[in-house]
Amino acid sequence: MRYSFVIPVYNRPDEVDELLESLTHQTFTDFEVVVVEDGSSVPCRHIVEKYASALPVRYYEKPNSGPGQTRNYGVGQSTGEYVIVLDSDCILPPGYLQAVEDELRHEPADAFGGPDRAHESFTPVQKAINYAMTSFFTTGGIRGGSKKMDKFYPRSFNMGVRKDVYQALGGFSKMRFGEDIDFSIRIFKGGYRCRLFPEAWVWHKRRTDLKKFFKQVHNSGIARINLYKKYPESLKLVHMLPAIFTVGVGLLLLLSVIGILFMGLGAFTIYRAPAVGVQCITGPVAVLALGWITTLIAIAPLLLFSLIICTDSAIRNRSLWIGILSVPASFIQLTGYGTGFLRAWWQRCVLGKNEFSAFEKTFYQ
Repeated sequence: MRYSFVIPVYNRPDEVDELLESLTHQTFTDFEVVVVEDGSSVPCRHIVEKYASALPVRYYEKPNSGPGQTRNYGVGQSTGEYVIVLDSDCILPPGYLQAVEDELRHEPADAFGGPDRAHESFTPVQKAINYAMTSFFTTGGIRGGSKKMDKFYPRSFNMGVRKDVYQALGGFSKMRFGEDIDFSIRIFKGGYRCRLFPEAWVWHKRRTDLKKFFKQVHNSGIARINLYKKYPESLKLVHMLPAIFTVGVGLLLLLSVIGILFMGLGAFTIYRAPAVGVQCITGPVAVLALGWITTLIAIAPLLLFSLIICTDSAIRNRSLWIGILSVPASFIQLTGYGTGFLRAWWQRCVLGKNEFSAFEKTFYQ
């Protein structure tokens, strides 16, 4: 067997249905599918059984232990030369596996990964979230595009590894979040060859609303500090950019509030001047003008960033509405990650807490 797809799933039978359906259309067919139910209360066994005659698919159930350990279990049941781990919320285009095969035939690799895209059937919010996660203007430049600000680290939604390399590295660690980057770091530390396969892309649904999206990226920010504590050399300037952006947005918002207060004070004083017999209003006018200038200085960068995001997303998605939705999605992507990063920095680097005690309620309950 050339390839083994390993798919951990937790309470998402509908997503598994779409993913397995897409696998039936692969043009390269030397593969098997291993679906592992991670203690779900809404199992997908009946979905998997529906594809038993169309795919070489096997189904396993186990107690809940998180995606990393569930992938390890699935790999232990696999027989392929290469293991490809996918998130259950992915859909594969027909040429996905052929693109992987072509890349490996052209130049061997021990590990690889591909980018993600938004399917036409995705909701406008999902498309906006996809834009926020893949755009150069957010942090998309370090997530698996053809032009990156850092070396490529495969992510677990679309990651392939030679099985013997996977086993030599011990698979995914017990980290509850960021376990895929931890694995990628160990791939590089082990001296293995890791490459981006630009044409081996998937449609990735990610989160369905902005609230869930914030939680996801906030946890990613926390994971980055947890990774730093394990591998200090892994933290680069690009990983700090969302935190810098978050602090900058906070300062600009504070400055805009100060400007509005000055505007209110100036306007109120001018309004009250005749009643108290004040003849000269030069001072209040100056205060009002200072408030306007301060507010404009504060909001101008935010408006410019919003305009860039809206325009770029609207062009890429051919939809003004998605462009508009991409503005809050991009702010959430950056500030969610940034606040998680800063929160974890305070808890772990300043207060000295370990991963479990600092984020017991976040990850382990």
